[in-house]
Amino acid sequence: MLEILSSPFMQKAFVAGILISIMTGIISVFIVLRKMSFIGAGISHAAFGGVAIGFAAGINPLLTALIYTIFVALGIERTSRKGKISEDVSIGIFYSVSMSLGIAIISLSKSYNIDLFGYLFGNILAITDEEILLTLITAIVVVLTIIIFLKELFLLTYNEEIAQVSGVRIRLLNSVFLIALAVSIVISIKIVGIIMVSALLVIPGATARLFAKNLLSMIALSCLAGTLSVIAGLFLSYEYDIASGACIVLTSAAIFFISLIIKKKA
Repeated sequence: MLEILSSPFMQKAFVAGILISIMTGIISVFIVLRKMSFIGAGISHAAFGGVAIGFAAGINPLLTALIYTIFVALGIERTSRKGKISEDVSIGIFYSVSMSLGIAIISLSKSYNIDLFGYLFGNILAITDEEILLTLITAIVVVLTIIIFLKELFLLTYNEEIAQVSGVRIRLLNSVFLIALAVSIVISIKIVGIIMVSALLVIPGATARLFAKNLLSMIALSCLAGTLSVIAGLFLSYEYDIASGACIVLTSAAIFFISLIIKKKA
């Protein structure tokens, strides 16, 4: 116990992981309530295209992934609202195009970069002080954004027609939420990777929904479930030498299924 807590790289991992779990825990509540799990998975996988652009251009992949995923998120929202196709079809199109773009760019690269695996599967143990600062700033901005628009988001989640009658600017609010979602996804990539980040956006909220009595309790329980997943996952990863991102996601899933059993027996 003392050994893992005294290790500088593990201290950084815990700090970054807890910040991410709080941020994604709040977002997860609305992902679950609005039944948007597919859009979370779609945007997270679409980030691969942005990462590949960053590698090819010699720019920080997180920066290009952030810009790219924001455009993808807004593109999905606009296409599904203005076009004659459903949201899941729009997500599928952007998802497949972005993944294909990323693969095409990487295949054209003359040299294979092992760092790409860090973005695909996560590498929280290699996180830097600068990345922790970026994570902290991002978490503060995302959490404050959700708090500011909490009432409007609740109305939109409950009933879009009532929200519109109440004066809520639906399209603007959707855009704000999707940008917050895109930002959360990109920052979380360093923790669990592109492939598994969607789990942090779904499982904590799903776990919280089993026991929550209202929106605020669901947010609190979702953040708690995410934080416990990160802490327990990192301990297990360190103890048994398992990939940290996978361990966090598996721990989160274990908490969900245990909670489900407890709920059924209650």
